[in-house]
Amino acid sequence: MAAMSVIGIDLGNESCYVAVAKAGGIETIANDYSLRATPSFIAFSDKNRILGVAAKNQQITNMKNTVYGLKRLIGRKYRDPHVQRELQMLPFNVIEVAQGNIGIKVNYLNEEHIFSPEQCLAMLLTKLKDISSTALQTPINDCVISVPSYFTNNERKALMDSAAIAGLNVLRLFNETTATALSYGIYKQDLPGPDDKSRNVVFVDCGHSSLQVFACAFNKDKLRMIATASDPYLGGRDFDLALADHFCKEFQTKYHIDAKSNARAFSRLLGEVEKVKKQMSANSTSLPLNIECFMDDKDVHSSIKRTDMEQLCAPLFQRVETTLKQCLDASGLKLDEIYSVEIVGGSSRIPAIKQLIEKVFKKVPSTTLNQDEAVSRGCALQCAMLSPAVRVREFGVKDVQNYAVSVSWDASTDGEAAGEVEAFPVNHQVPYSKMLTFYRQEPFSIKAMYSGNVPYPDKNIGTWIVKDIRPNAEGKPQKVKVKVRINLHGIMTVSSASLFEAKESSEAENEETQKVQQQEEQEKPTNQNSTDQQNDVDAPMADGVNNAAPEDGDKDKKKKQVLKSIELPIESLTAGFSQVEINQYTEQEFKMIAADRQEKERADARNAFEEYVYELRGKISSDDELGAFILENDRSALMQQLDDMENWLYEDGAECNRQVYQDKLAELKSKGEPIQTRKVEFELRPHVIEDFAKSLQLTMKALEAIKGNDPKFAHLTEDEVKKVDNAFKNSFQWLEQTRAKLVNAPKHVAPPVTVSQIRQEKNDFECTVSPILNKPPPKAPSPPKEEKSPTDEKAQNAQTEQNQQNQQNQNQQENMDWSSAN
Repeated sequence: MAAMSVIGIDLGNESCYVAVAKAGGIETIANDYSLRATPSFIAFSDKNRILGVAAKNQQITNMKNTVYGLKRLIGRKYRDPHVQRELQMLPFNVIEVAQGNIGIKVNYLNEEHIFSPEQCLAMLLTKLKDISSTALQTPINDCVISVPSYFTNNERKALMDSAAIAGLNVLRLFNETTATALSYGIYKQDLPGPDDKSRNVVFVDCGHSSLQVFACAFNKDKLRMIATASDPYLGGRDFDLALADHFCKEFQTKYHIDAKSNARAFSRLLGEVEKVKKQMSANSTSLPLNIECFMDDKDVHSSIKRTDMEQLCAPLFQRVETTLKQCLDASGLKLDEIYSVEIVGGSSRIPAIKQLIEKVFKKVPSTTLNQDEAVSRGCALQCAMLSPAVRVREFGVKDVQNYAVSVSWDASTDGEAAGEVEAFPVNHQVPYSKMLTFYRQEPFSIKAMYSGNVPYPDKNIGTWIVKDIRPNAEGKPQKVKVKVRINLHGIMTVSSASLFEAKESSEAENEETQKVQQQEEQEKPTNQNSTDQQNDVDAPMADGVNNAAPEDGDKDKKKKQVLKSIELPIESLTAGFSQVEINQYTEQEFKMIAADRQEKERADARNAFEEYVYELRGKISSDDELGAFILENDRSALMQQLDDMENWLYEDGAECNRQVYQDKLAELKSKGEPIQTRKVEFELRPHVIEDFAKSLQLTMKALEAIKGNDPKFAHLTEDEVKKVDNAFKNSFQWLEQTRAKLVNAPKHVAPPVTVSQIRQEKNDFECTVSPILNKPPPKAPSPPKEEKSPTDEKAQNAQTEQNQQNQQNQNQQENMDWSSAN
């Protein structure tokens, strides 16, 4: 798995989590700040883009150019009422662009730029991709990204476009509901068998900006979504806003300041209110709220209790209860059929929400799952299942369609009326394909739209025009089969259309064609871990045309009429970017990535230069460090140069390119490193000289032993002894001369003999002496074996036999003594 990593991305409105499937299980990846959560923030400056943690950290000082809340904007139009509601909470500049789309206006590289929400989301995905590839030390390509279950076709397509711009191959857009259920079920070893009654679990996911409640049925190695209810506009931020409004009114009365009139002050207030809200979850006493220099140089102070907060947010809690009941009703489950209620999402920690869950489901909510990371872990598991590179336990996932989808078609010129059919009802299994059969003689269009309530102003999904249809030889309509499909991503599409043309052929050709047709009918698109089925739906037929096969009036049995399948082109008129636009935005993204990298390298070079200036100045000003190794005049001149460089760095040199800083650093190091080298030489020299002296002393002792006729060295020849003696004398003399040179050598100049030269001399000396002194003595020759006569050999054998007999007798005697003693 090291060669290829599969990741799951929980794309949250406030923060994102990335999990990876590894051999040891699922692991959440930490970002460049060693945090597991990466804020969903993108900021723009006059030099580069700032993404993730760093973007959120500078939000207060760069509000107009810090973009967030993108999940609520993608795939929507500017005049969408939900978008207008969002814009009231966003401090950056959002405008209407061509075709009523959303444009985000920012100042980037000292120029005004307009980006679409999809482009900005692609920037965030690029950051998550970079975090993953850095942590895993491998390129990232395949992934599974979470989407809220309430996302419509347009929003899902917009997210796919963002992923394409970021260079990610999305194996599946995975509903957050199903991801949570998968991360719960796959580790459960006690689930009922495939034929037993399912274990029904309800999950409540209250996040930063939405609430999703869903019921799921578990059996061994599979899960099936039952029903989902959601409130897309109720989350933790709504509780924050309610509390912030309360404090705004209080501050207006108490301090005569209107926090809502100042975006920066209101943003700070929201941040502090969120902290207080989190403290309330564990504390029911009065909690203080203090903000220094809040507005107009005034410090503000207040406090609030949990009971006060629950009264303020009573309408919000009522909406929570309504959504809980909606899910219970839609699931058709009785209370005693529900095994447990699991809670996930940051805002599900609010005590009042837990009480509501207990009130509706009559069960204490359980916290089996990691409340923040359950979705990303489920996405990583699904990615591992879909990826051929990873082996993972088989676990079937049956998801559902949250909104009913109807398909309609226009009337034909030959009298066939327009029609409509509900192709995919609410909670219908997905992915799923259905075949619609038409009898047409000219191109026609198919339109798909949502029926029922959807959190999107335009219920239209798209229009598909089926082309190249022509009448048969008799001028009559021909059979056309159209496959409509909701794919793995939850996106509705018309995936294929085929014309079945009647042609005459021989019996052999007919049999062959029938085989091909049977094979085509049997083949159903399947996807690993997801049941993908297909149904035939007959659309109303034109007058005089029916489903029956054409009658064979030809008496010649060798000729028969067969249906030949012809693929038809389909023109798709749906929301989202064209391939040309995606390519254009991808190229733009690559240019911005290159600009970010270039700016980082420039900043690193500047920081390295600045660091060296401070470091060198601190060292040469101290006699304990480098001060003793430079003359006073030279030190003064170098200090002046360092001061000048520091001033240049903060004035004219503040915005130079990378090469300028590198050249300045090289120039400075050419003066600073010789001083550093002299200090290192001075500190190392005594130890190196001492090591050499020890080596000489050992050699001198060996020479004295040789003169004393020590048998250990008796095997050495006269030439070898002489060679050792000469080497010793030369090296001893060289070391004495070196010591004499170094005693009076000043510290501020380069030493006459360097440490490396002393080490080299020692090495040369030992290479000459050691092989001789350590040479082993020659082995003594072994004595020749004496020849034995046959008589001696017989006598020796007889003696051996006698000894063995004596030993046996002795053993027997001992055994007898032991027996009698017993």
